Amino acid sequence: MSPLPATIPALVRTRVRAAVRRRARLTPEEAEARALLLRLCSLLLQYPDAELASARPELTAAVEALPPSPAAGHLAAHTTWLSAQEPEALERHYVEMFDLRRKSSLYLTYYLHGDTRRRGMALLTLNQRYRAAGWDTAAGELPDHLPVVLEFAALAGPGGGEAPLRQHRRGLELIHRALTDANSPYRHVLAALLTLLPPPTDADRAAVALLVAEGPPNEEVGLDPYGTYGQGEFAPPGTFVPPMPAPATQVPPAAPTATRTEGTR
Repeated sequence: MSPLPATIPALVRTRVRAAVRRRARLTPEEAEARALLLRLCSLLLQYPDAELASARPELTAAVEALPPSPAAGHLAAHTTWLSAQEPEALERHYVEMFDLRRKSSLYLTYYLHGDTRRRGMALLTLNQRYRAAGWDTAAGELPDHLPVVLEFAALAGPGGGEAPLRQHRRGLELIHRALTDANSPYRHVLAALLTLLPPPTDADRAAVALLVAEGPPNEEVGLDPYGTYGQGEFAPPGTFVPPMPAPATQVPPAAPTATRTEGTR
């Protein structure tokens, strides 16, 4: 594309460039297909409990029925692996990939804000976005959990619904890289998701490299002011570290009873 003439006011040039970059509006059929892809990604990234394991034939059939696309190809690779595994092996692999490794945790605000006060505010903002759209998350799960974010994107549509995914694209890149390094088949689900988002910029790639090298920001403040969510306070993703035991309660000895001594008369 040839550069715009310098005589065009800066504001006009900016708007023209934005129009060039703007994605064409989806047809109803395309929007429906995109929502199905997002919903399948959400299901395939949930914990493979007995209910999900028993639904593997239906999930595989739904993926096979997708129109040909890069995302459909990635999901087919994942469901092929998923169908061949024993349920117990699926559960162990899921826990190892997503519960015991910080670089492939599914809690997106962690990658952007780490363990800082800003993360608590980001969780509040995300939850408010859901409520403003008339959608309430299931109790017991944080609003930045990737399957929750994907379900919201599928329900609310490509504009505001997918905004949290675009905002956390760098975290998604890091998860995909970590799963690829671990040779986990879950990398295919992240790869499918990334094909639905705008391509990464040079700044995105540099930020991901910095995350790999240094990790997210850190601050000893927990998640306040977000506080508790669901059944209790959220512990940042990673290997569980039990709290330090409380010191034993020291019971002071009882004070001696004052005894009145009468002198000898």
